[in-house]
Amino acid sequence: MALCLETSRLILRPWHEDDAQSLYKYASNEAVGPVAGWPPHTSVENSREVIRTILSAPETYAVVLKTTGEPVGSAGIMLGDGVHSATMEAGDAEIGYWIGKPYWGQGLIPEAVCRLLHRCFEELGIPTVWCGYYDGNVKSRRVMEKCGFVFHHTETGKLSPLGDIRTEHFMYMTVEMWKNLAK
Repeated sequence: MALCLETSRLILRPWHEDDAQSLYKYASNEAVGPVAGWPPHTSVENSREVIRTILSAPETYAVVLKTTGEPVGSAGIMLGDGVHSATMEAGDAEIGYWIGKPYWGQGLIPEAVCRLLHRCFEELGIPTVWCGYYDGNVKSRRVMEKCGFVFHHTETGKLSPLGDIRTEHFMYMTVEMWKNLAK
């Protein structure tokens, strides 16, 4: 049985192929994917394929509203080879996330990210967790700030999954910082 995580308003659970319709509804919006470096979904079948190939990775969760049972975004922990900054050490992790536009500004992703931080530090024993955002993705940066991440460095000339060259900013949190936040 795959792991499910819970917050006050959310269930974080593995993606299922029958989530493809909901995934397409939110991931097809031009305002969602491109700012994070991935193309808008083009069909329900495209979303189903993304569930099979990308969102099926370990520690990748559908962000599901408790009130409706609908997945409205995704959040996950990338370990090892999934991380993408040379500054990250072996044993570190990176958290990534997105949420459908109708749910922007409601604090749902910070809630999910805080639960993933708890998983990283308290359950998986990870020493440092990283987050990255492309230049101009202010909403993603705000999530990181709300969750207690601090700026670490900027990398220029990064090839995004969309094939363009971008500037990416990296923020991080150590287990010590996490424990101090909890005090």
